[in-house]
Amino acid sequence: MDRFEYLRKELAGQCPGLELRAGEPMSRHTSFRIGGPAALMALPKSAAEASAAVKTARKLGIEPFFLGNGSNLLVPDQGVERFLIKAASGLDQCRAEKNRVTADSGVTLARLAAFARDNGLTGLEFAGGIPGTLGGAVTMNAGAYGGEMAQVVGSVTCLTREGQVEEVTDFDFGYRHSAFSDGSRMILGAVMELQKGDQAVIRARMEELAVQRQTKQPLEYPSAGSMFKRPAGYFAAALIDQCGLKGFTVGGAQVSEKHAGFVVNRGGATCADVLELVDQVKARVLAQTGVELEMEVKILR
Repeated sequence: MDRFEYLRKELAGQCPGLELRAGEPMSRHTSFRIGGPAALMALPKSAAEASAAVKTARKLGIEPFFLGNGSNLLVPDQGVERFLIKAASGLDQCRAEKNRVTADSGVTLARLAAFARDNGLTGLEFAGGIPGTLGGAVTMNAGAYGGEMAQVVGSVTCLTREGQVEEVTDFDFGYRHSAFSDGSRMILGAVMELQKGDQAVIRARMEELAVQRQTKQPLEYPSAGSMFKRPAGYFAAALIDQCGLKGFTVGGAQVSEKHAGFVVNRGGATCADVLELVDQVKARVLAQTGVELEMEVKILR
């Protein structure tokens, strides 16, 4: 019996209600729609189930990977020998009190922004079109259109490496970085500190940003959003466009013809296609501009 099957049996005995999936195709869990099977996935519906999954895995020497909406993730075609924990229904609730919104890690940013709007709270308008969950957004300090999670997060509830619940207020936020970026802790939820605002004004701003996204971003194709980090003093998309790489294609992967900062899955793209395309783009940009691009999208190993 391999260690993942042993873990599955241990968890099934300890938490009969915990949903467990062996050999789960990761193409179902990434916005790229790419990726082979993961050895084992748990979908906890409560902090107690998540804690049991973390404790049991680490007792067996298995390091869990905490999965959000897979919107910034690329998974190899052959799959991964990993144990993934993904928040399920039950860890996707929102609550509002005065100027605060408390939400679970599995809440999508689109739903979170709409919830804040419907409660007359401003500060999350930027998040409405980001295709991730709160847990992933806090982990990578997600942002867009001048806003980022660092501006609104007041506290975070997470599981420690030992599976204990703790509240954190020291986030070490930076560009696409936080204190949770090392993956050692699972975010359970966060409190957002917002401001009272006019619901009509908030709605109008969200609609304005939605139009900008639809006009400028290739939302019609699967992607992981911006493929590269912003180089100091430059914009990755502008550099890629300058090098004549819009529309550049490897297999089913393509540099978007609409926005050069996006790599899209035009149909049937593999992880190998994406990585070969990325390597060629980086090489061309470095040769022609002297700027070295760095991937923003993470690769699950």
